[in-house]
Amino acid sequence: MVQRSSPRRRQQLAAFGENIRRWRSVNAMSAAELADRAAVTRETLRAIESGTGGRIDSLFAVLGALGIADTAIEAIDPFRSETARARIDDILRGGGSL
Repeated sequence: MVQRSSPRRRQQLAAFGENIRRWRSVNAMSAAELADRAAVTRETLRAIESGTGGRIDSLFAVLGALGIADTAIEAIDPFRSETARARIDDILRGGGSL
């Protein structure tokens, strides 16, 4: 069975949630205001900000309400990563596809 939780994963989720809380602060939004703008419950926003839960559609609703959804998508684009780009080139040269 694959382990989905580990100390490192919990640390990453907590840091991600803290960054969302900071973006909320940068945008001078209360938790209630952000939850309302994102059309999520306050409890869902609390779970996202604490790194303890939330569905991906709720997460993207929050990121969208903060104006950073596109930035998050760009951040994980493998074509923007030098390391991934080298691997992509190898795959394509070998006749593979993405």
